[in-house]
Amino acid sequence: MPSEAYPDLPLFRIDWTAMTDADIGARLNAVAAEGPKCASRTDLSLAGQTMQIVCDKGTTGVDGPSLSYRFNTGNRLSLSENAGGAVDAGYAALELGDLTFLAHLLPGSLRGYAVVVDNHTHSATVFELWFGGYKRKREVMREVYQGYVHVDGQAPSEVRHEFNNRLEGAGYFWRQDTGAETLEFYDSIAYTHWVELSRMDRSQGYCAPADYIEIGHGKYIYTRTECEFSGMFTVYTMDVNALKQVGLRLGFNAADELEFYVFRGTGEWLGQIAKFEDFGVTEGGPMLPRPGPGQTGEVDATAKGARAVYRPMETYATMTKAEVDAIVPDHTRVFAQRVGAGSGATGMAANVGTPSDKLVGKTATIRYDGGPVMDYEFTSVDELRYRKDGGAWTSTRYHAWEAIDDVFLMGHVLHGEPNHDGHITVLDFEEGKATCYNGYLNTPYIANEAGCRPLFGKLEAEGVPDPGVKRHEFTEDMLGRCITYSYSPGLTSMHFYSTPSTTSWIIFTPTGSAGLQWAGSGAQIKIRDGLYFLYWIEEACNGTLGTILLNLRTMHDIGIGYHCGTEGLSMSPVSALLRHAGQFDLDRFYQHRTRS
Repeated sequence: MPSEAYPDLPLFRIDWTAMTDADIGARLNAVAAEGPKCASRTDLSLAGQTMQIVCDKGTTGVDGPSLSYRFNTGNRLSLSENAGGAVDAGYAALELGDLTFLAHLLPGSLRGYAVVVDNHTHSATVFELWFGGYKRKREVMREVYQGYVHVDGQAPSEVRHEFNNRLEGAGYFWRQDTGAETLEFYDSIAYTHWVELSRMDRSQGYCAPADYIEIGHGKYIYTRTECEFSGMFTVYTMDVNALKQVGLRLGFNAADELEFYVFRGTGEWLGQIAKFEDFGVTEGGPMLPRPGPGQTGEVDATAKGARAVYRPMETYATMTKAEVDAIVPDHTRVFAQRVGAGSGATGMAANVGTPSDKLVGKTATIRYDGGPVMDYEFTSVDELRYRKDGGAWTSTRYHAWEAIDDVFLMGHVLHGEPNHDGHITVLDFEEGKATCYNGYLNTPYIANEAGCRPLFGKLEAEGVPDPGVKRHEFTEDMLGRCITYSYSPGLTSMHFYSTPSTTSWIIFTPTGSAGLQWAGSGAQIKIRDGLYFLYWIEEACNGTLGTILLNLRTMHDIGIGYHCGTEGLSMSPVSALLRHAGQFDLDRFYQHRTRS
């Protein structure tokens, strides 16, 4: 367990404590009678009132509760569930126009509620919350119920808040009264992407399952459960016209400190990207569990709280250094059709063009700054000879593709290297520059998870100009952009560049809705205006190093994946037909950023 609540580590690298029911229960009981904290004023207007909420069935079909509240004071209540005995608890309420948000725990249990009431229509959304998790107790679970508030002498309200896709594609900056600042992107009907600006290093974005519920008149409810990470639960209702929010944060941070508070926040709209459902389609989540990549068949879709959650470590076949070192020498495939376990990239090559023969017969030298000197002889369209730092010549298989005139993307492995390196390189014969993504294995966390070293250098060959000290450069031109990649029929994803060093990928549903999502670290390098060399690593996912040379003028790319699994090491081509889905306005959040 880290000693810091928000350590300087990516969330997917933190060793989260496996907390027990007893651990969690003791900490909840210590605060349940008091209720959640708040950094600003709370709404005391419920004091002395009663409220009965009648819930419909939940999102998974389970029966909804009937909640009878008596608000004894502005922060103490009694609750009877389904006409049972009353339980006293502390609570906090916040108002947002006609809406009342309230939250509380139930003493002596691992449970609680967050409730949003529309006082004009007497409709309500109820989140039943409990610690129990899919496998880790610290993960907050939720079931969502729609319902109405009983009013004496009136028929039950027929108005219901609605899951839909109306928020899909929007992005916001939020600043809470606690001082916490986040970038939050509603880029899916079932997931969300966010960047911690104040609690953590803003260099990495993360993904988590989410709920999106419309109340009406620009008011919505959003939830985020940080599954696979801390298990923290955040829920808020927002007015996107007034750019205000009120909500709850509940869970344990990396230091295992309980965060249980309500908050107010103000926001800024960052933009709206395209949606890809048919026009007029508004269906939203929640998505229910199903077997597939990153999901197992163990979860009952009718179980209380069930939802689709991308849990890639459940299906990732991790390997030790000894296993990697044993399999790679005799099981390395470079631009060969992939078969067997982990062959997911096969369908991503349908749009790959014929490898170029324009390098055949050429010789070249690349001198990387602070890196190796690589000499090349291109003997055929499939084979080259290389030597590293003046050593022995080695023949190996390669492929190269010409992205624009005299700019090529080339890939090959380096034989005999202790970490099984691969070089994926842009050769720029027009400007005399070369940039390489040096993939390697035996990384600190998972031996068959790739690492990447960007290398910048100069390309020496007959007739090629000397660039002097000029090099291709890291860029923030891609920051905030969303690009869809159609690899083959039925296989389309969207990449979102939420920070200068984050790539998030979103998988579309058959109806065109953005669905499950994950993110990893990466980099973005400018080769020309409109031509960018990108990499990302599918960390804590499947370990692949993905690279693409992206042409925004032709909306086409060529890429190379570097992957190690139980079938060995492979280097495979990828290519897609692209669409520009839009761009969020994020530059100002990275103006004072420096790259190490």
